[in-house]
Amino acid sequence: MEHPLVNPLCGLSLRIYSPAINSAKTSLTCKRSGLIRSIAEPMEKTVYTTKVPRNGNIAKLQAGYLFPEIGRRRSAHIQKYPDAKVISLGIGDTTEPIPEVITSAMAQRAQDLSTREGYSGYGAEQGEKVLRTALSRTFYGDLGIKDTEIFVSDGAKCDISRLQLVFGSNVTMAVQDPSYPAYVDSSVIVGQTGSFEKDVQKYGKIEYMKCLPENDFFPDLLSVPRIDIIFFCSPNNPTGAAATRKQLKELVGFAKANGSIIIYDSAYAIYMSDDNPKSIYEIPGAREVAIETASFSKYAGFTGVRLGWTVVPDELRFSDGFPVANDFNRIMCTCFNGASNIAQAGGLACLSLEGLKAPEGLKAMHGVVEFYKENTKIIVDTFTSLGFQVYGGRNAPYVWVRFPGRKSWDIFAEILEKAHIVTTPGSGFGPGGEGFIRVSAFGHRENILEAARRLKSLYK
Repeated sequence: MEHPLVNPLCGLSLRIYSPAINSAKTSLTCKRSGLIRSIAEPMEKTVYTTKVPRNGNIAKLQAGYLFPEIGRRRSAHIQKYPDAKVISLGIGDTTEPIPEVITSAMAQRAQDLSTREGYSGYGAEQGEKVLRTALSRTFYGDLGIKDTEIFVSDGAKCDISRLQLVFGSNVTMAVQDPSYPAYVDSSVIVGQTGSFEKDVQKYGKIEYMKCLPENDFFPDLLSVPRIDIIFFCSPNNPTGAAATRKQLKELVGFAKANGSIIIYDSAYAIYMSDDNPKSIYEIPGAREVAIETASFSKYAGFTGVRLGWTVVPDELRFSDGFPVANDFNRIMCTCFNGASNIAQAGGLACLSLEGLKAPEGLKAMHGVVEFYKENTKIIVDTFTSLGFQVYGGRNAPYVWVRFPGRKSWDIFAEILEKAHIVTTPGSGFGPGGEGFIRVSAFGHRENILEAARRLKSLYK
């Protein structure tokens, strides 16, 4: 590329060539009477590309993942209103401190790593046996779940994607509509789906099982075709609805009749207030057709610590008789080096141990859950007093609010713009969520009370 070096006191014009600047020939003409420039327009820069094609399945995904998009809009709002105190009741992230009895156990484990006697490197990919045993005893009691059927991980969301690797692309799948978006997005990524159909806001080859107030948030299984994999969350994210024992018996019966596998997400089971099952394994026959995922994220505030588990019973088999647990174990050993030993120490501090009916950590964990349940009641009471149709809240830390005839993102924008409160648009959880917003109860009490005041002012 040519660049001029000109002495403005003379009539000389010097030209040099540089490949570093990508533009057309540039020249300058200098005269004693003044400087005349003649510069051509820059040429468009050529972008280097490899010969590696993009994953076509990832290319099917629509826009960004829901929660980063909410975060982006929140950041833009803060730039627009830098003095506003924005209250986040959107993303389901815990806010209250982890009880000290739990963090002290993690701190001790971290300190032990600085000694020869206490140091440990790679652990079992399936998790430490003592933790697996404690999980079995605390959450599954007399349900017959063995510690060897429990796989400790870095969270239920991560396990959902690992399970997708187990089942691969040649399966059909169904989700509740609305439901946690990771189920659908991970199905798209592994190639189980068709393209996104904008007119109906759905991906092809996915069975969206409507779960609305009109059907008590439970799908009409008589209208559902035979499906390989059924994602089912109870208490549900986002609606907060919890399936009854009768409903779960129907679901297990449907799976057995069709040879399907249920992936049962119990991430919010500890919030259950009604006498509904907290585990799918409370239902007879579920061991033959169901996998259960769970997490410490909303139990103990481990959203940043990262610790969860998945149960794969020995009886669960593929169509050729091969144990599903064997393939999941292979995925865990191939894709995962085991949960952090420090995080596992924290998890162990949360649970029942031999001879201790109600250890301090378990009581402390339930104490934090009760705090969030009190927040939920404040939110429910607020929207109810304003005349809205309100669902959820009793068995989950989410409140599902209906705005008839309106678009979810419009409601989200209105509440953010006028009340400086972040919620989650219901349509982000599937077409069945259109016209709703999800309000999270994860927040400091003073923020929940202030949000209630602002909402009453906005919709009075």
